[in-house]
Amino acid sequence: MRCRVRGPQGVASITLDDSATWGQLKHEISEKTGVPDFDLKYGYPPQPFNAESIDNETRVVDLEVKLDGEQIVVIPHNIQAELSNPLGGSKPPGQAVKPLPPQDLTSPPEHQLGDFPDQPPAHNKSRKPNPGDVEIDPPEIPVPQLEGVMVLRVMPDDNSCMFRALSTAVLGSALDGMTELRSVVAQTIQAKPDFFTAGMLEKEPSDYCRWITREDAWGGGIELSILSEHFDIEICSINVQDLRVDTFNEGKPTRCILVYSGIHYDVLAVTPFAGADPGMDRKVFQVLRLDGEEMDGGALEAAKELLWSRGKGQQWAVQHAKESGHMDFGE
Repeated sequence: MRCRVRGPQGVASITLDDSATWGQLKHEISEKTGVPDFDLKYGYPPQPFNAESIDNETRVVDLEVKLDGEQIVVIPHNIQAELSNPLGGSKPPGQAVKPLPPQDLTSPPEHQLGDFPDQPPAHNKSRKPNPGDVEIDPPEIPVPQLEGVMVLRVMPDDNSCMFRALSTAVLGSALDGMTELRSVVAQTIQAKPDFFTAGMLEKEPSDYCRWITREDAWGGGIELSILSEHFDIEICSINVQDLRVDTFNEGKPTRCILVYSGIHYDVLAVTPFAGADPGMDRKVFQVLRLDGEEMDGGALEAAKELLWSRGKGQQWAVQHAKESGHMDFGE
């Protein structure tokens, strides 16, 4: 039996033989995640795993729910107690955690400290700062209409850059936002089999759903289309090479702006002043449409100027390609 477990510190794999018991699996989960007392979710979308009635001597292969090949989400009790639908047996909460927002999201979320990782991705740790390094010195431009400065927020190169970029915009510091967004995509595809066909997905829908819920699966246009409708928000994705804007769920009263290099997504934010903490970012912008004209406080035009007129946007794309080893922007 082999499964993957996602805990607060990341993802690990567990492999057990067919004689392994439920007690042994729980011990392995605790060892791998560092969480001694937890609840579990499995499948997509993640659903509660009721383990209270399972005897520790029961073999894992004999469980009613087959866990072989599954990704299991491990939720510490002190966090689970704060979710909108807590599982049984939770302990009193230690810290409030926001639930996933409803689909009728129409206003920017309140961003908190912790939206962004403290550490850069592993391959960047030894990189020395240099003038124009967009991760250490991201490009920025004043946006007087929005009373702030627009800045590029660079996402880690972890194959979840699109989900992470969008998650920081619509969910803020919500618990495990990337996993939730992947689950929303899989659930939507399952719910609309006549629309999301094998021809559109270029693989069987069931296979696509299993694939997109993996942490190493890249997201793109299909996912942005689904998530824009789920959160009732317009998503503008600017291709840094030619400033083409791909718009998803066009015409909604709020929008967020992603930056696409051809192999990587980042997100644009407006912050009160240059160098402000990311916790002060605004990444969702109100859009007014009057007599065929749209006004978003100049956010979209400022984004284009930021990425092209200053030259740093194209420089960022080329630099990112060199660092990640991906040089084909057409792939």
